[in-house]
Amino acid sequence: MTGMRAATTPGQVGIGLAGKVTAADYTEIAEVAEAAGFDAITVFGDLMFQPPAMVLATMAAATSRIRLGVAAYSPWTHHPVEIAGQVAYLDMASRGRAFYGLVRGAWLDQLGIDQHRSIAAITDTAEIVTRLLAGDASGYAGRVYSLGEGLRLEYEPYRPRVPLLIGTWSAKLAGYAATVADEIQAGGSANPAMVGRLRGLLSDAGTQREVGVCLNAVAVVDDDAKAAARAVRSACAPYFDVVASLDATVEVDPDLLQGVKARLAVGDHEGAGLLIPDDILRRFAFWGTADDVANHAMEILEAGALRVEFDTPFGLSTPDGLRRLAHDVLPRIRSMQG
Repeated sequence: MTGMRAATTPGQVGIGLAGKVTAADYTEIAEVAEAAGFDAITVFGDLMFQPPAMVLATMAAATSRIRLGVAAYSPWTHHPVEIAGQVAYLDMASRGRAFYGLVRGAWLDQLGIDQHRSIAAITDTAEIVTRLLAGDASGYAGRVYSLGEGLRLEYEPYRPRVPLLIGTWSAKLAGYAATVADEIQAGGSANPAMVGRLRGLLSDAGTQREVGVCLNAVAVVDDDAKAAARAVRSACAPYFDVVASLDATVEVDPDLLQGVKARLAVGDHEGAGLLIPDDILRRFAFWGTADDVANHAMEILEAGALRVEFDTPFGLSTPDGLRRLAHDVLPRIRSMQG
């Protein structure tokens, strides 16, 4: 079994997924990922998918070294006290391999949730989770969430601090991440230029803290590059709709964004994906042969990313795609890393 890199070592490679399969499937995915030498598995907190901490707890039982991260919680769908409890349990189950993310959250308009105070909500959540894990019962008065004096967890966490990831594309939230986070992630980005963009935003905060930059995006790897391109378009389209306008390094035609949104609104993911030109799509997805995907990932790592992650569907089928990532893509990346 290949050894894992330390959490702060650059050049990490992980996989990410939204939970929608069986517990047995998660066990197999985790075993394959760890045996191959991936550094991390993240499970998304996307609306209406399986709860990520529960998925990762299943994976924890099947692994011993790979890091396991919730990427991420929205403070609008999980109270900070609940997040603290889930993170503490995952960290215990994995024996100190957990990390967790906080994000504003997408698609929450469908729940009628007002997200206007997202930065305050994320700030309060991070503070409350940090205090509860550390056993700090002094209380906290926040703008969105508070913690009464004397409140503490009724059990001992495995670690008094679990690494924090902040997911964002924005300058304001990146500035906050610079003060508290271990990692910052542009979810849905496969654009090497975003590494420099996020590094610049972190630097502007002037904190001098080391915060790792991570990018993740949907991936489809197959010997048939054309088939991979067709498949990745459908998978990428819903995420493209959310994040394409957030990438300050790419100019995206507003008409393209409107066209993608209109097709998604009627359930036409394939049609939405077909609208996206290859040069634009490449900033938001990985696809092609093992060489294509490995070379693309290396561009991101060479730009200074701490970690790059390949997200589902992985391939024309998820099991085949994971096999190709594990046995074809990852070894190519490791070879290029030397």
